[in-house]
Amino acid sequence: MKGTLFRYVVGAYVRYTLGILAGVVAVFLVVDFVDRAKAYGGEGWVLDVLKLYGYKALVTVQQLGPAALLLAAGTTVSALRKKGEVTALRSLTFGPAALYLPVGVCALVACVGLVAFDETVAARAGRRVDEITTQRFNRWGDWRMYYTPKQWFRRGDAIFFLRGGNPQEGFENVSIFTLTPEFKLRRRVDAGRMRPVEGTRWELTDVVERTFTEDGRTSVTQQPTAEYELGVGATTFRIRPGRPEQMRLGELGEQIVARAEVGLATKAFQLAWHNRFAYPLAGLPAALLAVGLALRTNRRGHLTAAVVEGLLIAVAMWGLMVVSRTLVLTERLAPAVAAWMPTTLLTIVAAALWLRREGLLNFPRRSVTRQA
Repeated sequence: MKGTLFRYVVGAYVRYTLGILAGVVAVFLVVDFVDRAKAYGGEGWVLDVLKLYGYKALVTVQQLGPAALLLAAGTTVSALRKKGEVTALRSLTFGPAALYLPVGVCALVACVGLVAFDETVAARAGRRVDEITTQRFNRWGDWRMYYTPKQWFRRGDAIFFLRGGNPQEGFENVSIFTLTPEFKLRRRVDAGRMRPVEGTRWELTDVVERTFTEDGRTSVTQQPTAEYELGVGATTFRIRPGRPEQMRLGELGEQIVARAEVGLATKAFQLAWHNRFAYPLAGLPAALLAVGLALRTNRRGHLTAAVVEGLLIAVAMWGLMVVSRTLVLTERLAPAVAAWMPTTLLTIVAAALWLRREGLLNFPRRSVTRQA
């Protein structure tokens, strides 16, 4: 009996989840196309737009997956309650766990699947969306913010200005500034090319070296070729352009370390690393919260209420994530706290609702005494 009931609830929840997810993804893509339709044109634009929105659909599945789990949980329980099946379960002495357990198991599996989907599919699809949007339809947006190569690096008391090149083949048209502890310029080296030799040694060509003394005098030395011990290896400059949300976990971890070594901001990359897990996993407590709300006593308008409550929770969590991201980028909040805050809040509220329903969390009521 319990196995049959478990499979029945799982089947209903899976159907609602797939239906709601397909619906919200379709609505999002249609609205997005209508908003951007004027930008699409040129020979063969239809095929390119189909490719673009195919990749956008994959990204949107990952973005809206937790919201679909939330809406489907409330809708599933509300539909069962509307048909009187919840009342029948109570008459057979089945408690709320008969609904919480199958929904929770399904939501957990889906959340883990979303983590893997983001890591293997959505991140790569996001890069393809940017490539098609910029290269085919010439819509740049904030592309330059993430894809413009980094040129300024700092390591210890040295600042590197690398105008072109890469760590493997070397850099062109470089300037290296050495600073004193008081942040005054002690030496400046300009070179036409900088090539790694071994370890932290570099070969510089067409070198012009300027040395500045404390009494204000300057000496200039020119050399066709010279080797310098710069204290950094080629791997120090392994800065990869791109949006952190579109990188895999290994790349994110590497970029966090590499950027920290050369004085570049890492908060957005740390936030993306934590969100790779925290954002999809928020779907589990969200689904359990929706079940608890749908089982409230004297609830009216079951299906409508479930949709409205789910949308309100989703909007509230989305707003919290936007505010938290802003606080992270302005260095007012730790990335781990910002990423896990929505999931934690949903877990606390869902647990409180469960405990209150089970009678384990009762708040004393204040008695009011009327005086004559």
